[in-house]
Amino acid sequence: MRWQSGRRSDNVLDRRGISLGRGGAIGGGAVVVALIAALLGAPQNVVRSLLGGGGEVTETESGRVPTAAENEASEFVKVVLGSTEDVWAATMPQQTRRPYEPPKLVLFTEAVQSACGIAGAAVGPFYCPADSRVYLDLSFFGELAHRFGAPGDFAQAYVVAHEIGHHVQNLLGTEARMRQLQRADPSGANEQSVRLELQADCYAGVWGHSAAGTGRAAQGKVELDPGDAEQALRAAASIGDDRLQRMSTGRVMPEKFTHGSSEQRMTWFKRGFDSGDPRQCDTFGR
Repeated sequence: MRWQSGRRSDNVLDRRGISLGRGGAIGGGAVVVALIAALLGAPQNVVRSLLGGGGEVTETESGRVPTAAENEASEFVKVVLGSTEDVWAATMPQQTRRPYEPPKLVLFTEAVQSACGIAGAAVGPFYCPADSRVYLDLSFFGELAHRFGAPGDFAQAYVVAHEIGHHVQNLLGTEARMRQLQRADPSGANEQSVRLELQADCYAGVWGHSAAGTGRAAQGKVELDPGDAEQALRAAASIGDDRLQRMSTGRVMPEKFTHGSSEQRMTWFKRGFDSGDPRQCDTFGR
């Protein structure tokens, strides 16, 4: 993936130098419990609540200086975010007749305060609809490559594009409608969550379709190389509920899926990637 000459987004908020806690750092035990809950498929709001604790939130300067590799990853995220802004600013009015309002993306280290609560790095990247922000600890890219077996720039870009997909859902009212359905029928809450996540995968594919053109990097856009799409498919497969459950418990529990199986996630990403049309991403009507 050629991204170095791409436009950098101005909507990245860098909070990597801030340590967050409640009268101190968030306890390691809470992070471990949250990680287990995440791997078992608990909804992100539940996982974040495990890290919330009680008492007053404190912020302190950590004094930690980012490494050169971390700063390069930060530049990469800015370019990918800028590319999603360009794609959705052009696509959303054409396909949905609604303007695109770009979100902020917050880079953090270890833990962060969002309008959805306190979240630790163990939760992974997430989108908070309450403040329309994406939150990302860059260490997740290392986890994606080494723990989940999905290395590569485009695999990382897929992660960012998936969270931007949730922002698109928020703008379109899809996220709010899904929450209403969950409240009306709690027994179907996990199924609705899966549909929401698969649609975000499809929207990530819509972005990837635009990035797949040739000769774009010199014009300030990212450009894909042969094999990049396969990186995204591997990433989607690596974080499917069935694979994560098998890694954490040794067995698969479909009734506890919240994001979809590896096959489902690959299928819906590919649908968006092949079509470039968000109207092909109706996971709720299928």
